[in-house]
Amino acid sequence: MPAVLIFCLTLLFSPFAQSATAPQIQLATIYHQDINIQEYWISEKLDGVRAYWNGKNLISRQGNIFNAPLWFTNGFPDTPLDGELWIKRNQFEKVSGIVRKQQADREEWKKISFMIFDLPGSLVDFSERIKLMEKIVENSASPYLKMIKQQKLQSNPELQLLLEQVLAKGGEGLMLHRGSAYYQAKRSKDLMKLKKHQDAEAVVLQHIPGKGRNSGRLGALLVKTEAGIIFKIGGGFSDLERENPPAIGSTITYKYIGKTKNDVPRFASFMRIREQF
Repeated sequence: MPAVLIFCLTLLFSPFAQSATAPQIQLATIYHQDINIQEYWISEKLDGVRAYWNGKNLISRQGNIFNAPLWFTNGFPDTPLDGELWIKRNQFEKVSGIVRKQQADREEWKKISFMIFDLPGSLVDFSERIKLMEKIVENSASPYLKMIKQQKLQSNPELQLLLEQVLAKGGEGLMLHRGSAYYQAKRSKDLMKLKKHQDAEAVVLQHIPGKGRNSGRLGALLVKTEAGIIFKIGGGFSDLERENPPAIGSTITYKYIGKTKNDVPRFASFMRIREQF
């Protein structure tokens, strides 16, 4: 097949026609209780698609350019922004489907907001960055540029109560950001996530056939973590996912509650195929 034809077919079937340098972003660690909660700002952890605004384009974690309509980003500043493309709680699959399309759908993009939570290019601490973000949103004419609410709490019991309230409304969890921290393009304890269940990623090694009700389709996945731990995940799949399981070699996100003494995740359950943005 001619090289030109192969290139054209690649563009036709790829959800992204352009790519950029993968942004250097800050990543969170798991919440631990031995902290002074009063030093942290608390926000809801949104189940959207992570996006980085570089002053010209919205870029994915992997460096792909989202095909956002020009009117969507009209009014965004030339300052780098870190945030989530989000619709509302429990709508991850929907927003993921919208932003992956090569041809942007005007009516679908109208449902999305870019919810910012940090300023990667700023040299001040997070408490000061909050003030700057508030001014950016206030001064922008864009109705699609918004800021995730940040608040202070006085104690860990208050934190747990807020978590339960967010979960009861269908939320995913909370984020804790140390007020005195500077933006760091790495995984840091200055930024933590708190969820009822922990989550992690693993690579699919094998499809294990099902039995009984699941005879003839997926029963479980044999997966391997980054640390080399191999184990099975048999729960959390819909009927459609059991009939069309994640491909061998793909990376999935799963949730679990603690680990065994051998570091095997307990009560592991499938959540979704990892974002391939």
